[in-house]
Amino acid sequence: MSQTKNDLIGACGIYCGLCTRYQSRAKSRCIGCKVTEMHSWCSIWNCCVKKYGFGTCADCREYPCERYERRLAKYPEDLKTAQENLDAIKKSGLDNWLKGQRERRLLVENLLDNYNDGRSMSFYCKVCTVLPIEVINNAIEEARGKIVSNKISDSDMKSRAKILKAIIQELSLNSGINVKLMR
Repeated sequence: MSQTKNDLIGACGIYCGLCTRYQSRAKSRCIGCKVTEMHSWCSIWNCCVKKYGFGTCADCREYPCERYERRLAKYPEDLKTAQENLDAIKKSGLDNWLKGQRERRLLVENLLDNYNDGRSMSFYCKVCTVLPIEVINNAIEEARGKIVSNKISDSDMKSRAKILKAIIQELSLNSGINVKLMR
């Protein structure tokens, strides 16, 4: 089944391209809530997509409604970014917002391909969700320089990941954003 760029935005505002379940290569990989009804358990999806036929809650006049607020209270860390996404979509439009998200998705895929030691997916997805794109690009450039100067091979993912994570942690703190290192 082919996807369009709009299929990667969840009804609730989560951008699927930055989600670990979407980025996973496992059989249980999630392909996003727009492609199938595999998320029919979700009250937001049922209301937004199934009941009203909207693409996202941002399309609804009642957003943020009581249902969304209840879900946000139940899952504050997950939906805080989603709510910020929906607010940005309302402000600048879906196409403009999707351009930035596509760039973030490509960054996380770069990090996973080149710096994933097998334990970094959640961290990289979180980083690409919350940090400014410039900070992530600066971290990659700085990591490349250290990897070359330390003569670390392309196959030594553990060392590559350790260098990049330390740089991201430092740059994120300098930016006033605390990105905890996840294990």
